[in-house]
Amino acid sequence: MAKLSSTRQKAILRKYSRNLKFLMMLASVSVIVFTLPKQAKFSYDIEKGRIWNQKELVSPYNFAILKTSQEIENDQKTALASITPIYQLDEDMGSHEIDGFKNDLEIKWHNAGFNNRQKPNYIAAGSNLLNEIYNRGVLALNPKYQQSAENYAITILNKNVATEKNTADLFTKEKAIAYCDKVLSGRTDLDKAFLIDLISNRLQYNLSYDNKLTSRLEKEVVDGLSTTRGMVQKGEIIVAKGSVVSDEVYQKLQSFKKAFEDNARINGDRRLVLIGQFLLVGIAITLLMVFLYLFRKDIYEDNRLVSLILLVITAMLGTLSLAIKLQLPNLYFIPYCIVPIIIRILFDTRLALNIHLLVVLIAGFFVPNSFEFAYFEITAGMVSIYSIKNLIRREQFLISALIITFTYFVAFLGISFIREGSIRSLDWMDFVPFVVSVLLTLLAYPLIYIFEKVFAITSDITLIELTNTNAPLLREMAFTAPGTFQHSLQVANLAENAIYSIGGNALLVRAGALYHDIGKMENPLFFIENQSPGFNPHDKLSYQESAQIIIRHVSKGIEMARKANLPEIVIDFIRTHHGDTRADYFYQSFLKNFPEKFVDENTFRYPGPVPFSKEGGVLMLADSVEAASRALKEPDETSISNLVDRIVKYKLDQNQLKDSDITLKDIETIKTIFKRMLMSIYHVRIDY
Repeated sequence: MAKLSSTRQKAILRKYSRNLKFLMMLASVSVIVFTLPKQAKFSYDIEKGRIWNQKELVSPYNFAILKTSQEIENDQKTALASITPIYQLDEDMGSHEIDGFKNDLEIKWHNAGFNNRQKPNYIAAGSNLLNEIYNRGVLALNPKYQQSAENYAITILNKNVATEKNTADLFTKEKAIAYCDKVLSGRTDLDKAFLIDLISNRLQYNLSYDNKLTSRLEKEVVDGLSTTRGMVQKGEIIVAKGSVVSDEVYQKLQSFKKAFEDNARINGDRRLVLIGQFLLVGIAITLLMVFLYLFRKDIYEDNRLVSLILLVITAMLGTLSLAIKLQLPNLYFIPYCIVPIIIRILFDTRLALNIHLLVVLIAGFFVPNSFEFAYFEITAGMVSIYSIKNLIRREQFLISALIITFTYFVAFLGISFIREGSIRSLDWMDFVPFVVSVLLTLLAYPLIYIFEKVFAITSDITLIELTNTNAPLLREMAFTAPGTFQHSLQVANLAENAIYSIGGNALLVRAGALYHDIGKMENPLFFIENQSPGFNPHDKLSYQESAQIIIRHVSKGIEMARKANLPEIVIDFIRTHHGDTRADYFYQSFLKNFPEKFVDENTFRYPGPVPFSKEGGVLMLADSVEAASRALKEPDETSISNLVDRIVKYKLDQNQLKDSDITLKDIETIKTIFKRMLMSIYHVRIDY
């Protein structure tokens, strides 16, 4: 009854897990579709200078031809040139400054001790000059308008009455002083320097630039400009099949695209657009799930990992939708390569490439020039995946970024040459968005760390940190159990080289090898590699007690690993590196010395389980081979070869590799590598 209950419970859990998976898929598709722009997609890719290979395009309705940005810019310049800057006139300033001049002269005249009979001449000369200057007008030239000409036309407003004048007919302070100097040079009866000093102190601008009113007029004239030129009538041929997309035709096509999108936004059925987007995104997500089910069932059955993958995809497509809504100047600013990098580091190459293709395919429906976009992003994504195939050092991120940038650059040149047909017409600023995109791709590094912590995943970056021999547990083992530490290093080298040859995660197997025996730190002297000659603590124990101490290093290692927060994927190597084999030395010794006694074989057997990955199986073989090789009295080519063959055969006979996904061909490769490395370690001369 209990068994039936357990079976039913598992079935319920499987059903619940499957339903949750479908809900996550539906939620992901819904969020992506909700954020995407809801308008019909223009179905033609437009490229200037290319042959129009599609069907003859006939206008379904009347639409205006949009001006090019250059035409609009030229129109704006012409319109702005017609606007003269506006200056406000201060009528009272002249009389006010003349009165001030007279007061200044009275004070300085008395101090200078001049003859009072000459005073009226000075007052008259100064007042006349100031009156003439202020009547003509004093202003400061505006550098904005001096760029086109030294002198320019202005509009003077005096009590809302406008007068057109040229700055050549007006005074600046410098020109006013120069004019006074010229006039007074002919007056020998006056002290020119004294009088000019008084006049210059009373020179103020009575014409002030009205920036607010001028800017308003400029805005009005610019806003009033037409952005179109001419019309395309309904039924008129926009472009014929086989013709070249010239500048004129290109502008008509761009205008048709704008008219199509405006018409779709006003008259289109948004519900149909929504259904179409739901179908397209739904197909893409379903294909991803099918891929996981067929080729990565371990991920498919783990809803935690599925939710992470869907989150990354949804976030990227949501970012694209946001960029479209915010009208980002260039959609290539978005770091599309961040998705394949994150998936590659957290999972594997095949899944990264598959997901990247799906993301680019969906995005291609909503970006201009879909084929160019797909080419840029698929090639860059493939390069990003290939460039970090085996992540061993952190700087590989930077190297990968440089390679991605170079790929973008080559693709940019190729597409630009095809489109423009001339290197001189290239606008190098168009490449800036790709550089920004690559720089933003480096955000993958902190994002991977966040995903690891939130979803409890172990990436290659974490494995790199764990394989550092200065890590706390490894440093403690090197001090507490130096023999075991050296054994672990040798096992790591053997296993890593073997997994490189048969295919697998070399970083993972190295980390597993370095930590697989940490449980021996509890009683290091009970393990032969840490013992000194002449002393063996097992001599004082029964065979059962000795076996239990040896076997306990597995459970103790798991306990120590969890206390040190090692990832479960590494702890699995501790759990499985002996499988469910026996501690044969103590078991056989017990049988030999106590043949009449009943023996419980489980007392001498490791709890298991057997290795359930290729990396775990390789580690088991490397551990057994390395440990046994230390017992060889005279290691030579024959003895090492026989040792490796015997141990591998024993593991196979004991069904220790049945769940490891290791083929017979892999076994032969592993044996060859082990033999070659052990002979190198023991300096065995190979006969040729």
